Amino acid sequence: MTRTTSTSGTLTTPDGTHIPHRDHIPHRDHLPAGRPATTLLLLHGLAGHQGEWDTLAAQLSADGHRVVTYDARGHGAATRTPATATREAHVQDAVALIEALDLAPVTLLGQSLGGHTAMLLAASHPQLVKELILIEAGPAGPTPDLPARIATWLDSWPTPFTSLEDAEAFLGHEAWTRTLVRRDDGWHPTWDRATIVASVAELATTAYWEEWSRITCPTLLIQGEHGTMRAEEPATMLAHRPRTQLVHVPDAAHDVHLDQPTRLHEAIAAFLRG
Repeated sequence: MTRTTSTSGTLTTPDGTHIPHRDHIPHRDHLPAGRPATTLLLLHGLAGHQGEWDTLAAQLSADGHRVVTYDARGHGAATRTPATATREAHVQDAVALIEALDLAPVTLLGQSLGGHTAMLLAASHPQLVKELILIEAGPAGPTPDLPARIATWLDSWPTPFTSLEDAEAFLGHEAWTRTLVRRDDGWHPTWDRATIVASVAELATTAYWEEWSRITCPTLLIQGEHGTMRAEEPATMLAHRPRTQLVHVPDAAHDVHLDQPTRLHEAIAAFLRG
């Protein structure tokens, strides 16, 4: 197995937002023979955190790839209430991290809202991006009721949770419980409701097909069998960019990386091998 050194740090953006990140760097003398290594930046989804990628990051690192994860603004251990949560702010955070850690040209791998951020970055900064991997993410929109649906979902969390076991039973995966904080009355989420809802505000009024059509790097689209993408969206994405590869992962919903991590890794590893 490839030996890896992991380091942690925090990027501070021009607007004062703190972005924690982890960098998994394989030792050069332990890289697998005959496999070209790449550098990947992993972007998590809405209300998530970088720890969701732990299993996949370990698998990709074992393959000899450098893997960087981070908590998006308003998420995980990042600044809870940043000055703004616009799509552009999320893109600029990722750009700043790529430049600060000298990752370019980087393979962007994003799930859900993180995939949307990766897509916009690949469209606006093609010189930084080698490949693009989207998990349950695309141009979609406009979706007028999305902020209200997200707010309803957040409000449905029966917080405080009485135990981490109860939280896992409700949220569906242990990874979703790792950012909960314990108080006297139970376990609470760390996110700020207004910030999370603001993070999807632009998706209510805007579609991003023009940005999708501008992307030129090799692209892999991964869809869960029981995912939440619009029924017609993957086919329309391929119509705009026919060379995009599409992989369906069985027995997976929106959180493909948590539902089927091994199948996801196999699909990504095949794509990276070219």
